[in-house]
Amino acid sequence: MLSATCTSATRSRDQCWGPGTTRVMPEKLKQHKIIFVVGGPGSGKGTQCEKIVQKYGYTHLSTGDLLRAEVSSGSERGKKLQAIMEKGELVPLDTVLDMLRDAMVAKADVSKGFLIDGYPREVKQGEEFEKKIAPPTLLLYVDAGKDTMVKRLLKRGETSGRVDDNEETIKKRLETYYKATEPVIAFYKSRGIVRQLNAEGSVEEVFQQVCTHLDCL
Repeated sequence: MLSATCTSATRSRDQCWGPGTTRVMPEKLKQHKIIFVVGGPGSGKGTQCEKIVQKYGYTHLSTGDLLRAEVSSGSERGKKLQAIMEKGELVPLDTVLDMLRDAMVAKADVSKGFLIDGYPREVKQGEEFEKKIAPPTLLLYVDAGKDTMVKRLLKRGETSGRVDDNEETIKKRLETYYKATEPVIAFYKSRGIVRQLNAEGSVEEVFQQVCTHLDCL
């Protein structure tokens, strides 16, 4: 684990904390389990995250929720983010990681672990997370078949009012998801930390699989 000060042997960009970085962060987070939760739209990963929070006392962090909350807060960072998103541009990775780190440090004293929902979306994001925050303990891959996800999202669309819950848009979202996710799964499988869940069954059946993996940590 990194110390608060840098010696000549550890004076690299990845090991030294820059100005303004929370230097106590590694100590605060080193005992915490960090779980990436990856799954396609309609896979049920959000529901499983809720159940993990209830049973295990983990903190559920979604990058999308963090961005929306920051914009709603009216902070300087929120105003900059809003301007970026209004232009249709991607929020810089460093900004996303800063927000995740801040949220994790804020909860470090009361949380038993962290669920990072829908992240990383590409291998580079995972690598940068490790440099800036910490390595993940596990990656939970909530794996439902394409047909199952389409059916679930169409069912949700009957009541959600979401404009993207239609079959054509859903299929495009799934194509994007698979293209982005396959390299991420392969990368963490090579590390031996991927736990794949068969998400075709009921919520409880899937959660039993989750518990099998988390109880071993």
